Amino acid sequence: MDYQTFKPRPELAPFIKCYWTLDSPKEDVPQSQTIVPDGCMEMIFHYGDLYKQYIHGEAVVQPRSFVFGQLTQPLRIEPTGITGIFSVRFHHDGFLPFAAIPIKEMDDKAIPLEDLFGAAGAELDEKVFHSKTVQEKISHVENFMQERLNPETIDRIVQSTIDILLNVNGQISVNELSQQTNINRRQLERRFSSAIGMSPKQLSKTIRLQSILKQLLHKEYTSLTALAYDAEYYDQAHFIKDFKEFTGLSPKEFYGDHLQMSLLFYKKDS
Repeated sequence: MDYQTFKPRPELAPFIKCYWTLDSPKEDVPQSQTIVPDGCMEMIFHYGDLYKQYIHGEAVVQPRSFVFGQLTQPLRIEPTGITGIFSVRFHHDGFLPFAAIPIKEMDDKAIPLEDLFGAAGAELDEKVFHSKTVQEKISHVENFMQERLNPETIDRIVQSTIDILLNVNGQISVNELSQQTNINRRQLERRFSSAIGMSPKQLSKTIRLQSILKQLLHKEYTSLTALAYDAEYYDQAHFIKDFKEFTGLSPKEFYGDHLQMSLLFYKKDS
């Protein structure tokens, strides 16, 4: 299994977190994995065999190239053969300046590039698919993104609020966020929905859980109870409720074999 990350050019770094590739023969990839919401959108290109994703228990084959909107619930995926993936990983609000449809309408959906960008999206799919090197893929994507970059859509209030959430690992109430940014709570929620596709509360919970998952993966904890306490959950029941909402499993269930399977797609953010 070969996983690599690559940095974007400086002009796109405020919007694109990184590019990553994953190449693996079928036998090296777990048959089923769960992608946990993390508040970031991705543009995915399959140059290997396609993946299935499960929606309401039914298997749907993903498009060859698509943008996945915000995950508001865990997503189960499964390879159909050899894995070859190239992905553009955006910052939390990073896709907004390129969006062709409202961000909120993309939640929990894999939307084909052609549906988003028309013939230009289909052309990008072909260019990336036939590229011989990762650098060629990156070059095609970056040229495409720079042509569509619309700086006027950037919401500085949302950006500064995201910075606050990241600095405190999501451990802050929406009322406190509203006070610190001097923006009415309802207005802040509308701006988040438009820019990110989720509410400040959802993103806060997501960032807090991601912080806990990193500690689990790197074994930086003494017990699950201590993890919940450090993350400032009201009690163990509250911790377990949020954990199940975003992973579909209890902390103990997730910590077993599932943790190792999730590491495959989680480590790109570590």
